Amino acid sequence: MSCDEDPFPADDCLFAETFSLDSVYRLFGQELKIRQVFGANLGVAAPVWDAALQLCRYLGERSVELGGKRVIELGAGTGVVGILAARLGTLQANVAANAPPGGWPRPPTVVPLSWGEDHVNFPSDWDLVLCADIIYLPGTYPLLVETLTHLCRSGAVAYLSSKMRQEHRTPAFYQDYLPSRFEVDLLHRDDKQNINIYSASLRTEQCSHD
Repeated sequence: MSCDEDPFPADDCLFAETFSLDSVYRLFGQELKIRQVFGANLGVAAPVWDAALQLCRYLGERSVELGGKRVIELGAGTGVVGILAARLGTLQANVAANAPPGGWPRPPTVVPLSWGEDHVNFPSDWDLVLCADIIYLPGTYPLLVETLTHLCRSGAVAYLSSKMRQEHRTPAFYQDYLPSRFEVDLLHRDDKQNINIYSASLRTEQCSHD
């Protein structure tokens, strides 16, 4: 498949030069200043994807309770979803640039997490797990399910927003992989952008297993 055909081409086909773009997003009374850094070695993590903005809007419109909650965002990229969640209740530069007046009550932290590898080094007492447009590499799907299982073991609800790419078998993740351990519900569908938002809660029998 050529670079023109693949929506996620090889790194050296994305951007020949490194450059940055500063954008301001106004979401539910929160002004978020997001720097997107594009470069040949950054892959798909640099832009703010439509699915991330859709999840931000969903959290705000449905008044999902975020205040005082323990929230983790997987595959954060620019961090826009996690930053909005923190403001309503990444990436290090964007977190610093979006501190609310008076500072963060509990500053967000930015750390790497390799799905299916070092997830057990992270706590599993989260309230919410946020995932925006991270379902596009079929080889990672079992690793992501394993990671979500660990993070949600104490009852966390995962919110996942995805562009439903047939070529990347994104629908299969929600139809086959995730339901193997989670109760999955479709919360919102945007036909124009082909984006779905789901909630996922770990099945009761899974909570007792490591």
